[in-house]
Amino acid sequence: MDFGLSEDQVLLRQTIRRFLDEQCPTSRVRAIMESDSGHDTTLWQGLVDLGVTGLIVPAAYGGSGLELLDLVLAAEELGYAATPGPFLGSSMATVALMEGGDAAQRQRWLPQIASGKALLTIAFGEADSQWDPRAFTTKASGGKLNGEKPFVPYAAIADALIVAAADDDGPGLWLVERGAAGIETTSLTLVDMTRRVDGVRFKDTPATKLGGDRAALQRTIDAGCILIAADAYGGSRRCLEMAVDYAKTREQFGQIIGAFQGVKHQIASLACEIEPSLALYWYAAHAFDRIRDQSPRHAALVKAHMSDLYDRATRDSTELHGGIGFTWEFDLHLWFRRAVFDRSFLGEAAVHRARAADLAGW
Repeated sequence: MDFGLSEDQVLLRQTIRRFLDEQCPTSRVRAIMESDSGHDTTLWQGLVDLGVTGLIVPAAYGGSGLELLDLVLAAEELGYAATPGPFLGSSMATVALMEGGDAAQRQRWLPQIASGKALLTIAFGEADSQWDPRAFTTKASGGKLNGEKPFVPYAAIADALIVAAADDDGPGLWLVERGAAGIETTSLTLVDMTRRVDGVRFKDTPATKLGGDRAALQRTIDAGCILIAADAYGGSRRCLEMAVDYAKTREQFGQIIGAFQGVKHQIASLACEIEPSLALYWYAAHAFDRIRDQSPRHAALVKAHMSDLYDRATRDSTELHGGIGFTWEFDLHLWFRRAVFDRSFLGEAAVHRARAADLAGW
């Protein structure tokens, strides 16, 4: 049995890598993250033209009809390049529509997502880093939403939000279109400047309910966990490569620092942790697509493991670079900051480890 990628999947990764190498060097990353919106429509359109936004959209709606594994390969490359933009929120919104949208909702939004004509995002998390749907306080009643979502990716530029809220039937998904009454959006400044987050308040805001209820909501969260894990793997790999390159050129006491045993051991230890984790996030994506009953636990495991690993990779790489690693001018902090986002968004590692243990019956 072949556990590797198909030729098409390898080509997908290579194509996205070449595009980002050419169109998204760190100089452009910095320019975008320091802009007012944090969003470059030209770069985003380039990803749309490559088919990234339509990878998992069924062919009937103008997409490629592929699986989450293909989408996370794109997420890995975007993480490797620290690519700014609304990819995560858009991808999760796509999953939410596929899991919970009815035929009319899919027909209206999925073709627009695939073609780049519309940008959707998700509004899930609540105050005090609350990501458990059972504890959400945003309420839906009579087709209107009331509540607050403080961590909404790119809410200010989204054409629609898919909101997690509870009604008499429990937690579910609701769609709110741009310009709906009763929405108040506040721009936030976070550590990770490559992915913007806004605070959103709903007051009697008209909304349309998606189907699927809590099952669709949880599937969307699980997909997001796997996408973040892929981003973390790509970022960890980039940090390791930067540390290796630096160790090969930086001289101290008359020789390159890569010759010192302590440096070699630290880099080797990091490499031995990063490389096996590739299979972990691939399998989590495979389980999401093909082994649904195992998917929730693997999504929780991979989110916990990869967010911890990314945090460690950025810290160790920064230490290996010495003083320059802590400066604004050196690019390493782009991934350090990104690791902070990946660690916290959708819940900290401890939360997901506890969830994985519960799902395993421990």
